[in-house]
Amino acid sequence: MSNFEQFQLDFYQSNYTIDDQEEGCESCGSNENLSGSTKTQTGEQPPAGAFAPSDMLLSSKNYTGQILQPAYSPNTLPHLGYADGFDEEPPLLEELGINFEHIWQKTLTVLNPMKPADGSIMNETDLTGPMVFCLALGATLLLAGKVHFGYVYGISVIGCLAMHALLNLMSISGVSHGCVASVLGYCLLPMVILSSSAVVFSLQGIPGTLLALFIIGWCSLSASKIFTSALAMEGQQLLIAYPCALLYGLFALLTFF
Repeated sequence: MSNFEQFQLDFYQSNYTIDDQEEGCESCGSNENLSGSTKTQTGEQPPAGAFAPSDMLLSSKNYTGQILQPAYSPNTLPHLGYADGFDEEPPLLEELGINFEHIWQKTLTVLNPMKPADGSIMNETDLTGPMVFCLALGATLLLAGKVHFGYVYGISVIGCLAMHALLNLMSISGVSHGCVASVLGYCLLPMVILSSSAVVFSLQGIPGTLLALFIIGWCSLSASKIFTSALAMEGQQLLIAYPCALLYGLFALLTFF
């Protein structure tokens, strides 16, 4: 055991003494006292060059509100985006592009070919009415025993593309695809009347042929009138009415045969 104790003493032998430790503690304590004194001096006497905003100094004097109830400031309301409320917000249907007043005016314009068309309203890309009239045409054909929904939509797409290309070549300002689809779709309303009459009686014969020709002329006249007013193409109504008559003649063949 004596050898083991001697080995420990030799192994852990160092030059570090208690006196050095005490001196180190005293120096640490003096440093802490020095830093503490400097902190108290800086806390009690702030530097002369420090900047203190006047708003912070006067905020406690000017504050007149209560706890959890800040003072009312009318200058902050104009900066809020929702200060005016929801009274001036447009209706949801108008934001979605559905305006029943414009739909009704377009429908009346189609039903009365002699009525002058409003170019500002007819130049809108409103597809609500055309979709309804296409569904109505397919539904009335279905009542007559003809499942032609694919033909209706296929002829509509091809006709809109052809008319868009033709009108861009004829007009100076040009026209969008949505405007062409909207006008051609609204003018499909008389064709719905023809398909509805095919449910009641057969169109085979002279009366049915005359009715189909009348409906074709009605649709083409309404569409050409709207296009000339919306695109400022005065004097070109007959040139536009001819391709429109060819397009609506295809729809008439669906209801006739």
